[in-house]
Amino acid sequence: MGDVAMTVPVIRALVQQYPDVKVTVASRGSYRAFFENIPNVNFYETDFERFHKGFFGLWKLFKELRNLHIYAVADLHNVMRSKVITKLFAFKGKKTATTDKLRKERAQLTALKNKVFKPLPQVTLRHADVLAQLGFPIDLDNVNFPPVQVLSDDVIAVTGTKTGRWIGIAPFAQHKGKVYPKDLMVEVINKLANTPDTKVFLFGGGRAESKILKEYANGHPDIIVIAGGLFILRQELKLISNLDVMISMDSANAHMAAMQGVKVITLWGATHPYAGFGPFKQPLSNALVSDRDKYPMLPTSIYGNKVVPGYEDAMRTITPAAVIARVNEVLSK
Repeated sequence: MGDVAMTVPVIRALVQQYPDVKVTVASRGSYRAFFENIPNVNFYETDFERFHKGFFGLWKLFKELRNLHIYAVADLHNVMRSKVITKLFAFKGKKTATTDKLRKERAQLTALKNKVFKPLPQVTLRHADVLAQLGFPIDLDNVNFPPVQVLSDDVIAVTGTKTGRWIGIAPFAQHKGKVYPKDLMVEVINKLANTPDTKVFLFGGGRAESKILKEYANGHPDIIVIAGGLFILRQELKLISNLDVMISMDSANAHMAAMQGVKVITLWGATHPYAGFGPFKQPLSNALVSDRDKYPMLPTSIYGNKVVPGYEDAMRTITPAAVIARVNEVLSK
């Protein structure tokens, strides 16, 4: 989900700067809401579990997309499925280009020995390079974010009418190495929720995370759990659009907020923003990283799935006081 969300500001820049270009985004149907309301962007739903499963399914998808009279193909994912589709279009003489994942440089950044600790280009910049190769250079410093979405009645029924500060917190990530310790997160949540004129929204997915978030909230009137199927993605994006700030792990919620121009504070454990996955247009000062003086082998992973023994508590070097101080500084601006 985060990978898809990171393409949104790039595609928005493309259609803003080339208003005569029509874009077709081919992706899973669950991500359709990301691209709604972007002019000249159509969404083509893929189904890799049934209709587009396996090579023959990809061949079927290729023929369906070819019927749309595609001029050029930008592979912004660079995985096996997208590579196959891209190769098929290239065989038919279409212009194609693929995002460089910089695998060698990423391996050097996360190496436990002979580490090369330097920032890699942001993923959004690498996507922009793909469009430039196709003849559509874009300026990512000149992107107009969408206006704040109007909250519909079904969303207001859960959130209430907006007054004061609305703070979103997304405390989960796919891998444990990217998750802020529970006791520290509870401290952050409670201190923010006890600040006058402040409402905190806890984001997660599924029943298991919903149960944990309810424990975090502990019945506090100004802490609202947004998880467990309460909202569909379209409703969730409306709420995120109205936040004053989002606190997130290195996960999809950070990118879902950033693509709408919302201020984002990210917390980093086994991973690091130098890998290029920082949320779009957010200053590096909003990325709170674990202490590399104490844990010099960080980052140990690109995705957070590799935690070195002895590094399990690396995120404890990010104190709740530091998180809250950064929130207050961001909001004061």
